[in-house]
Order: sequence, then structure tokens, then C-alpha cells
Amino acid sequence: MSLKARLAQERVLPAPGIYDALTASLAAAAGFEALYLSGAAIAYTRLGRPDIGLVSMTEVAEVIALVRDRVPTPVIVDADNGYGNALNVQRTVRTFERAGASALQLEDQTMPKRCGHLQDKSLISTAEMIGKIKAAVDARASEETLIIARTDAVAVEGFEPAIERARLYAEAGADVLFVEAPRSRDQLAAVTQALGNGLPLLVNMVEGGDTPLATTEELGELGFKIVIFPGGIVRALARTAQAYYRSLFTNGSNEPFREHMFDFSALNGLIGTADLLAQGREYDVFGAALADAPLTRKAAR
Repeated sequence: MSLKARLAQERVLPAPGIYDALTASLAAAAGFEALYLSGAAIAYTRLGRPDIGLVSMTEVAEVIALVRDRVPTPVIVDADNGYGNALNVQRTVRTFERAGASALQLEDQTMPKRCGHLQDKSLISTAEMIGKIKAAVDARASEETLIIARTDAVAVEGFEPAIERARLYAEAGADVLFVEAPRSRDQLAAVTQALGNGLPLLVNMVEGGDTPLATTEELGELGFKIVIFPGGIVRALARTAQAYYRSLFTNGSNEPFREHMFDFSALNGLIGTADLLAQGREYDVFGAALADAPLTRKAAR
């Protein structure tokens, strides 16, 4: 099912954050119907750096292609601010769509951008962002590829200007609206009250961020259609990795940590090693049979 078709259903859609093919496969196996490829998570894991605009368009495109090669699940891609002006946005849309993105999220920050829950952000003008959204819509090859318009104006201009920006982005052709970092449950409810009769609304859950945490069900009841958890997987893995390395350094062995990790066989089972090797053997048998066929026919004559 396409992301567009799934959003036509009544149920709220949770989308966990991923950053590579392994996390994508694990999230899909857990049962999620959509995934969120987080730019912040890519920065954290590939660069070991914060989400401050250091990740390039081509680096994200490479990850999209690797994820798409591994799982068929719809992928919402964090495209930051499109990596430039309206023409850069068009190239980004074409590149990400070819790589396998189901939706692209574009934000109205200046370059270099910052994580939506960091302070001291700055915005481009409303007019420039409207032009970038129109450019994105014009560039996509399929209307099944959704354009998500995100505004960071709550932290910069205030709540009401953020709502007005979102309304204008909808008029520009966005398929989904995302008002980043509401600062209270009242503001969360106000977003859906102001915008909920139009396009699907996306909300972001960040542990320790500006927005109060709530469950997917609670946010769905408020009127949100997509709930993303972008960097949660990295925060979970980073804490586990920190504990693992400390244990190994202290003990000189992984034995004390064994109960908290997969062994070699279990990990290979998780990633499907046996199935993939069996598939390879089937091609070997097919190739050998076809290669031997001319000799068999010649002997028969």
C-alpha cells in the first residue's frame, strides 16, 4: 500500500525513525507501516555530529537507496530545507524520488539548518518557502510522492505566525503539514483545531525536546495523522553502545554483557543470512544446469 493510500484511512500512522538498512528492516519487521528516515539520525550515526546542516543531499540519497533495496515499506524522508533554493529543491525531489522516497519533508529554515528542537533557528521568508513548495510539487514524477511542508516558526515568530505559514504552504500545494515543536499540549490541540479540517497533520515526538510527549493514540485523538519518532532509535542505541564499550574496556571480555546482545548465530538469523545463501545456491544450480544443457544435447545426437 502506498503512503498516500494509507493516509486516506482513518487510523493514525506512527513512523519510527531509522538511519540505515538494518534499522529499516528491524522497524518493518516490528510491524510499522511507514518509516521515517531522519536527517538528524544520519548526522548522529554517519558523522558523529549534531543536526546542524552538515549532511549533504547525496549522502541522504545513498541511504534512501540502501533502505529501499532492503524493505518495501513506505519511507518518509527528511529533506531538510531542500539543500538550497527552489531549483535545488527540484533536484532534491527528483533524486530522492528516484532513490525510493515515498514522501519528502521540507522545512522553512535558512542554511545551514538546525534540529527543530535546538534553539536560535532562523527562517526564510514565507514567500520563498511557498516558491520552494511549488517547485517541489512541480518536480515530482508521481503524485503518489508526497510533499510535507514543515514550519519552524513557533520558536522564531510565534504560534500564530506558524499557523499562518502552514495555511499558505497548504495553498502552495503541500500534501501534509508539519508545525514543528509546539510547546504545550494546548498548542498541540490548537494546531489540529486550526488546521485539522484540511490536510493530514504530522507531529514530532522528541524525548527531551520542546514538545510534551504523548502516545500515538493520544495524538491521533487530537487530530494528528502521522506521528514520527525520528531520533529515538539513535538515543537507544547510543546508550546501549556506551554501556557495551564501558563493559568491554573494564572486563576485557563481552561475557558480562552477553545477555544484552545477540550472539553471532542470532544476528545472522535476524538479517536472513541462511535464506540469502540458499537463494544464491539456487542461482548456482540454475546456472550449472543451463551450462551443461548444450553438452547433454550434443551427447544425445
